[in-house]
Amino acid sequence: MNEHTPTAHAKFRPLSVDKVHVGGFFGPRINTICAVTARTLFDRCIEARMLDQVDPDRPNPGLVIPFQHGNTVTTQMFWDSDFGKSIETAAYALNHCPDPELEAMVDQVIDAYGRLQMEDGYLNSWYIRIEPGQRWTNLRDRHELYNAGHLIEGAVAYFHATGKRRFLDIMCRYADHIAQVFGPGDGQRKGYPGHPELELALVKLGRVTGDQRYLDLAKFFVDQRGQSPNYFEHEAQARGEGEGGFYFGTLEYCQAHKPVREQDRVVGHAVRAAYLYAGMADVATEFGDDTLTEPLEKLWSHLVDRNLYIHGGFGPSAQNEGLTFDYDLPNATAYAETCAAVALVFWASRMLGRGPDGRFADIMEQALYNNALSGLSLDGTKFFYDNPLESLGDHHRWTWHRCPCCPPNISRLVASIGSYFYGVSDSEIAVHLYNSSRAEIALAGGNVTLEQVTDYPNDGTILISMQTDRPLDFALSLRIPGWARTATVTVNGDPAATAPRAGYIRIQRRWQAGDQVVLTLDLSPRRVFAHPRVTMNQGRVALMHGPFAYCIEEADNGPDLNSLILADDAPLTAEPSGDLGGIVRLGASVLREGTVSQALYDSAPPARSPATLTAIPYYLWDNRAPGAMLTWIRREG
Repeated sequence: MNEHTPTAHAKFRPLSVDKVHVGGFFGPRINTICAVTARTLFDRCIEARMLDQVDPDRPNPGLVIPFQHGNTVTTQMFWDSDFGKSIETAAYALNHCPDPELEAMVDQVIDAYGRLQMEDGYLNSWYIRIEPGQRWTNLRDRHELYNAGHLIEGAVAYFHATGKRRFLDIMCRYADHIAQVFGPGDGQRKGYPGHPELELALVKLGRVTGDQRYLDLAKFFVDQRGQSPNYFEHEAQARGEGEGGFYFGTLEYCQAHKPVREQDRVVGHAVRAAYLYAGMADVATEFGDDTLTEPLEKLWSHLVDRNLYIHGGFGPSAQNEGLTFDYDLPNATAYAETCAAVALVFWASRMLGRGPDGRFADIMEQALYNNALSGLSLDGTKFFYDNPLESLGDHHRWTWHRCPCCPPNISRLVASIGSYFYGVSDSEIAVHLYNSSRAEIALAGGNVTLEQVTDYPNDGTILISMQTDRPLDFALSLRIPGWARTATVTVNGDPAATAPRAGYIRIQRRWQAGDQVVLTLDLSPRRVFAHPRVTMNQGRVALMHGPFAYCIEEADNGPDLNSLILADDAPLTAEPSGDLGGIVRLGASVLREGTVSQALYDSAPPARSPATLTAIPYYLWDNRAPGAMLTWIRREG
């Protein structure tokens, strides 16, 4: 048996947010979302006139944002998704910090959606108020089913946080309508989301309601995608769209070029891709569908082996917001959309649904702590859409964006981060991410309260304690990150006599109240070198510490960051910062090249002088004085 093949089809499901209390590294970030970001999202959505479009009691705003992409779409069509993600963020914030005013704001928007909903359950503000009579005519481009997915996810989260069913009931009615329109039966449409997302939402809805129909519909959308005759080509002909009318040219853009079980390369729009693969992984878990395993494995390998940035982002091109060709990983022009990193976290977490596997959890952590987390400023008010690995000082976070998908997406991820810490089956608890937290976990044999105490990722010591109402037999699986040079585990002070398998140490025993596990990981700074085919990084090195990728900023190192040269044998130091919340900085002695003359070209080599390099975690850049930034540093052997 392959080391990475689960031994059984056990379902490892995440804990809902209300079952995990989060402190430690992520605690202050969630507090900021509670105090600032959640309300900021609603204020900016309303300022953008989104509520005017949703609320039938308000004057119709008409077209607010011009059409683009060959006069095919306007981002105004996506507004329901922005509200859905903002409601989801607010729900997680309310779970962490009750706020009656924020809750009343959410209820106002939910009430508007309740008034907007059609008698048959249909619910889309664009097609009801701005372009009536055109529903289900362009699934490929116009995000109709994508919007439904985000509204459903918001409804599930709000139900978990508050116990209120109104929004959940509204979205169940809409999901029921979608299930009547789409499916394998006679007279049903054989379509699927142009922008995948609804698949994930339907799985969540099926889990919270216990209604198998929603899981079956998610599976239908996955199975039907890319089948011949191609639905998107059929609906384009029905619209009168001529040959070559698709703005992006090929259905690879939306991963509908072939059935999902025949796909083996990550292509097209990055966010669409990762959402689709996350949905495939969810379906594989819920249905024990081994026919999805091989394509998911091939897609995963293609991404992480040839197309993943050091900060866990992917999709280098602004043209298609996605993939180009293997090893195309430019730094200064990297697109690496925040939503793509968030979606990669979703995909990785769902790949863990069949069992603990360090390949997926390591990438989940890498994308989370770097590309994804950089999308939100420390004060919780500004957002990155794209995330280059080098800047001359002209790239900054947005207050808002004409397509504001990223602000609520990174916000909902951070606010719900506790649900990514653990995977739980009937008889096993897998710890995927380390952060101080307290989790209430129901196993088949009884209940467990599991508490983590740690200063991770600044420190590599994690104390895990158990509280049970009676002795319980179950397995505890602890991830050993692939980057950790050494790792030790003790149980009640005794060394754990087990070796990692698939990146996890699995401890099977009878646990009782007061049992303690201590995991110690080596967090020594390390150098990382790119594959030679990543030509822009030849002769350069990146620095990492724990899960963090590091960068250098002008604020610490002065201008002309490319003039700094780090020798391969130069010692790296790790010290807490004074101005960035105590996060670890890396330091080293380097050489700085300077000009000999003002000539553009000169026969004399540049002069070199000693200097000091200071590096900070990538996610923290552009939170201080504006200036240049560099991730891949010149090196010398």
